[in-house]
Amino acid sequence: MVFVPGGEFLRGRSHALPDDGLKWAPELVQDDRPVRAITLDPFYLDQYEVTNEQFSRFVQATRHRPPYNWLKGKVPPGKEKLPVAAIDWNDAVAFCEWVGKRLPTEAEWERAARGLAEGKVYPWGDQRPSKNDACYDTLKGPCPVGQFPPNYFQLYDMAGNVWEWTADWYAREYYETAAGKNPTGPATGMYRVIRGGSWADVPKYLTCSYRSWARPLERSPNIGVRCAASFF
Repeated sequence: MVFVPGGEFLRGRSHALPDDGLKWAPELVQDDRPVRAITLDPFYLDQYEVTNEQFSRFVQATRHRPPYNWLKGKVPPGKEKLPVAAIDWNDAVAFCEWVGKRLPTEAEWERAARGLAEGKVYPWGDQRPSKNDACYDTLKGPCPVGQFPPNYFQLYDMAGNVWEWTADWYAREYYETAAGKNPTGPATGMYRVIRGGSWADVPKYLTCSYRSWARPLERSPNIGVRCAASFF
């Protein structure tokens, strides 16, 4: 795991989008605003997304259900180092608990993705991604974890490869009312927040601030998991 120092950071989208000035649009994408200073306690985050190989050990030890796309419940040959996907939120929670960890909060995830750079668009900076930066916009599926350069905290694949489940419920206007220290998301909801974009997505979904969501029981081939742990 990687140590992520505590402290204050600016959470939310500071870069402009083409739709920002369209006053007539009924529902602009504003769920990643306002930009606010958030304070977090230090924590740890897995350096890599959880792989098929790691999740397989969990399945074998606990008899937990495997991803639906594993033939006869086994990792397809040659795909051991790919990030596990097709797991729902409860599967992700169960795995993290099995290894003595937990899911990161949405705020922790964004802090980790940003590093110490305030206002940058992507985990590596402001320049648009190239195929040397992340696994995205492809029909071939995810890439083995750790193939692309890490971010400031030496975390790999914080953009692209697979979306990552977080602990938080999703609410469109949550940023307006969230606690200023260690926010943990709304108390209830219909969807859980996922972050980071995936192999199937275009660059606008790969930013540090982009918020997406999925039903907790959704098992998608482009949603996986990365575990966190508290420092204290």
